[in-house]
Amino acid sequence: MAGRYPALFVALALCAAACTAAQGAPATSSAPPPSPLTTLPSTTTTTTTTLQVTTTTLYVEPIPQKTTIVINGTGDVNLDPTFVRTFPSTGYEDAWTGLFGAFLEDDLTVVNLECSPSALGSPWVKPWNFRCDPDALPSMAAAGVDIANLANNHGMDYGMEAMLDGRENLLAVGIQPVGVGANRSEAYAPVLVEINGWRVAVIGSGGVYPETGSWVATDDRPGMTSGDDTESIAAAIREAKEDADIVLVTAHWGKSYEQTPQPFEINQAKTWIDAGADGIFGHHQHHLQPLMWYEGKPIALGLGNFVWQAHPASARKTAIAQFVFEPDGHISACLVDVVIERNGHPVVQDPDAPICGTGEQHR
Repeated sequence: MAGRYPALFVALALCAAACTAAQGAPATSSAPPPSPLTTLPSTTTTTTTTLQVTTTTLYVEPIPQKTTIVINGTGDVNLDPTFVRTFPSTGYEDAWTGLFGAFLEDDLTVVNLECSPSALGSPWVKPWNFRCDPDALPSMAAAGVDIANLANNHGMDYGMEAMLDGRENLLAVGIQPVGVGANRSEAYAPVLVEINGWRVAVIGSGGVYPETGSWVATDDRPGMTSGDDTESIAAAIREAKEDADIVLVTAHWGKSYEQTPQPFEINQAKTWIDAGADGIFGHHQHHLQPLMWYEGKPIALGLGNFVWQAHPASARKTAIAQFVFEPDGHISACLVDVVIERNGHPVVQDPDAPICGTGEQHR
């Protein structure tokens, strides 16, 4: 049969060999082998993280623009009803009604308060002792007075306790005391106020001591500044100038009843201007003295009495020193005419006059 069908047997042999090989070898595929990146389990997921960015807006307070400011200063104010004896009948408001709101229309008012504003203490042994009635202080604040100098020869007439109490009484009605304190540091510290974009510092200088005892503040004793020590005030001015655009000094100095300034005050004023002061309000002489200029800065050498008795006749004429500061650095100043028409009642003579103009204008 093999001889008869040789080709058939060869075909069957080849077929059998092929089948045997197929059973013993793994199955093959024409598809490419899988990539390792595709062999992750089917349950694996991909997480996408979103970055949250918080934006913070920083607000910067704008610096106020400077505008023109008007600062008024006066001489001696006395609110002792045993000295100005009309007050019990007229009321303390009578001290301010003749000003026609001048201290309400300006930007800052500085006065020399020639009395101890307290009901405490006992009088020093000296010819004149003045005690301000604390009940008079609200009317002074309502009239527009902002700062009161107590560094003078009557600010401690009733002792250190009364002086310290007087400071608190002034603060209670919104008036800032200057020139005295519980120690040297407080006495020499300026009152610092911000007005129309300006920082204004006011220093109180007391250069007239009482007839007995020493009232000058020390590191551990209450008292007032030493205006006779020119350098101590100059140092306070330099320090204040570091924080302020304008530094003013309210200075109790000079010789009583003199209408001509003394060389000592003029020299002091120049030293203080050189140290950085931008203006000086002087008082104590009980008579009006002239306004002078030094290095473009105004100095009211003696502003006389203000809220005071209406005598002697030569002392009835007084003034408000008005300093005007412009944003461009220009300073104007003048003396506003005032007359003490009756006891305790100063009156502005031309209430309709405009504020001081440019240059060394007087009115």
